Amino acid sequence: MIKTIWLSFDLGLTGDYTKFYAWLDNHGANECGDSLAALKYEVSDEETLPDILKNDLESNVTFGKTDRVYLIWKNKEGMNKGRFIIGKRKASPWQGYGASEVEDDS
Repeated sequence: MIKTIWLSFDLGLTGDYTKFYAWLDNHGANECGDSLAALKYEVSDEETLPDILKNDLESNVTFGKTDRVYLIWKNKEGMNKGRFIIGKRKASPWQGYGASEVEDDS
């Protein structure tokens, strides 16, 4: 089956952009803003999509310790799903900017 997926990526300053961009280009990806691409990806079983995509990327691109790729897709129930397939979540740069209530200590 062919799935529409979105990849958000952060490869830092020294990332392997040449091979990553080649991979995106070879898959007919469309640019969707800074570090976001949409593409159609063929997979036999939707449940294995994140693992198959991760293996495909890792066999074509050299990723560093701080590189991150986040996959977004719709599951068969039509629900949006998201998962880091390379790297992991880090602290949000916007933490602490929002209004928060101060608890009364009394």
